Amino acid sequence: MAHKSIFNWSGGKDSTLALHHVLQDKNFDIGTLLTSVNEAHKRVSMHGVREELLDAQAESLGLPLKKLRLPEQPSMSEYEQIMADMMKEVKAEGYTHSIFGDIYLEDLKNYREEKLASQGFKAHFPIWKRDTKELVREFIGLGYKTIVVCVKAEFLDESFVGRVIDEDFLNDLPDNVDPCGENGEFHTFCYEGPVFKKPIPFEIGEKVFREYKAPKDKDDTCSGSEPAKKSMGFWFCDLVPV
Repeated sequence: MAHKSIFNWSGGKDSTLALHHVLQDKNFDIGTLLTSVNEAHKRVSMHGVREELLDAQAESLGLPLKKLRLPEQPSMSEYEQIMADMMKEVKAEGYTHSIFGDIYLEDLKNYREEKLASQGFKAHFPIWKRDTKELVREFIGLGYKTIVVCVKAEFLDESFVGRVIDEDFLNDLPDNVDPCGENGEFHTFCYEGPVFKKPIPFEIGEKVFREYKAPKDKDDTCSGSEPAKKSMGFWFCDLVPV
């Protein structure tokens, strides 16, 4: 019997490709998506995508959506308590597995597995340890389309945000940036492809630079390990629903 599973949905390309593969795996029954949302701004945590576009993705995927509503820049203890409450809720609904689009951040994988195990869940990682160059080219080859909505200024400048990921984008990436942005270098919004019933329409809005206090914990729950710094800068490209 298939495991009733939550899919941890970021709305980006890695999440989309992981969902693409797990939907073909008869061992798992995806009952709902789960996405962290910044409650203050009504946007997807870290990615900065408007909640309306997240809702449009879920509708196009034909899957229910649960939202983990977080305060702006929650502490690890706050995040863990809110997540624990959510997992208690879904466990009561019969869920046993939680699925992620992580690729190779060992610390983050171990953290997820440990926290889930303590609550009686098992974690599954459909694209774990895949070569990231191979993954992004598979994603493009399958016909998916995704746009860069956030870049970490330490690695990429303003010109990269708002671009659609294609061969030109990959060729322009500096050597120290992972092709899938697996170290938090960039985040994306996927708006078209095989798992979607219809494309998600939007217009490109303004680009803004924002600076945030660096997390003290080695895991920031969104993009993996961060170096010990006082602040981090990010470029965001707003996507406006139409």
